[in-house]
Amino acid sequence: MAGLQKTLPASWYCSKPIYELERQAVFLQAWHLLGPVTRYADEKKVAYELAGVDFVVERLDDENKDRQSFRVTDLANDYYPGLEALTDRFDFTELPFRRTLSYKGRFNWKTMVDGYQECLHCQYTHRAFSALYPPEPYVVQNHGHYSRHLADPSKPPGDGLFLYFFPCCTLNRYGGGMTSFRVCPNPPPGENEGGDGDDPEVTRMEFDYYNLSDGEAFEDYFRFVRRVAVEDYELCETAQGNLAAGVYSQGVLNPVKENGVAHYQGLVRDRVIGEFRKRQKQQQQQENREGHDDAEVAAKEDLAVSSYRVVGGSVLV
Repeated sequence: MAGLQKTLPASWYCSKPIYELERQAVFLQAWHLLGPVTRYADEKKVAYELAGVDFVVERLDDENKDRQSFRVTDLANDYYPGLEALTDRFDFTELPFRRTLSYKGRFNWKTMVDGYQECLHCQYTHRAFSALYPPEPYVVQNHGHYSRHLADPSKPPGDGLFLYFFPCCTLNRYGGGMTSFRVCPNPPPGENEGGDGDDPEVTRMEFDYYNLSDGEAFEDYFRFVRRVAVEDYELCETAQGNLAAGVYSQGVLNPVKENGVAHYQGLVRDRVIGEFRKRQKQQQQQENREGHDDAEVAAKEDLAVSSYRVVGGSVLV
């Protein structure tokens, strides 16, 4: 097992202090995909909330409501290297926006992303999906802050294309249409059947659906992709229960079949540890300015090291 990347500790999926580190170092420092411009063709204003930040996307005029492009800004292209070349190959704006859906999930945001970033579970969890997209040729290609999933190279380009955007957004073309979903952590109080805003084991799932067809043809597509989403949802709630119960603490990742999980978890780990160390350094500098005596500083350092191990498990030691 030497040399294999370990998973994030189970405690990271249940810990409020870990989520606070993630909020600052992961979510507030990232670009977030909201969808193609066609999402805003009929709605001039769409409100969002992500990691405690409320914001509104507003279309200021009608000139670009039917714009057939999906451009990546220079800044976002630095964050997602090579993404512009990919979006130039596929027209993500050819499918009209049809429906949005939002609901609460009783699992940590990483529990859902773990499942999205691999397809080992597909054959036994997603039977209908696997009949169209067999898991054998399924591969994940990682590129900086995004991953490209290729389900079946024998299918036409753009069919079976799944894109993950670190940390919590996706764009998926399969089954005759396109979906985009976001795994929003720790929903505010009162949202989604009473989210308390202080629970790392709760998320809000947000889905947008795009399809050329409407009416019953769209409903057939919607039922198919919703079946896949519900199967993932049930799997995540069960996995989260096991994580919270201590059934699992930490394991290793398959370097071939779970390379997508290893990639994104590595990004999370680096940012969380970096933020923790930054806060520890700031605390130490503050104590030095306040002129604590050596014995008091040493006692606090001992406590910090102990907390460091508790927070991070073996990963941080």
